[in-house]
Amino acid sequence: MLDDAARREIESATGLHDFYLEQLFTFGDPSRDPRSHVVSVAYMALVPHAYEPAPHPDFPRGHWFEFTSLPPLAYDHGEMAAYALRRLKAKLEYTNIAYAMLPREFTFAELEELYALILDRPIDRRNFRRRIMSMGILQELARKRGGPHRPAALYSFVHQSLHSIEML
Repeated sequence: MLDDAARREIESATGLHDFYLEQLFTFGDPSRDPRSHVVSVAYMALVPHAYEPAPHPDFPRGHWFEFTSLPPLAYDHGEMAAYALRRLKAKLEYTNIAYAMLPREFTFAELEELYALILDRPIDRRNFRRRIMSMGILQELARKRGGPHRPAALYSFVHQSLHSIEML
């Protein structure tokens, strides 16, 4: 199974075992690799924002990059990354997919920051809060996070797996 192989590769390369994985698209344009006709099945994996990757012996020169600052990629891999980003942006509209990129407990400001980063634009805070809360995907927790300012309310996703949101 392709999904199982992709999961094994990510687990082996990262040490992560709890992450979101989605098959995106099959890229098979005969001109995508000048050496031969190659077909690639692209996947998108989402990891928690706080994940700190350790160097892997099989990939000593490998690096992690934010999707907003990818270096030039070989062949059509830039197209694959752009496809993944378009899919992620779309899924933010009709699913709770952000659960896969945040810790189990987070502040509303952290959620806003994640959406602004992925959507690559500022977020209208009042409308964003109203819209997210109307979706029923979050629950406010009884605990608060302290800091130098007023304590921030903590939230968690109602579901810690992918769920579609009923749109009006």
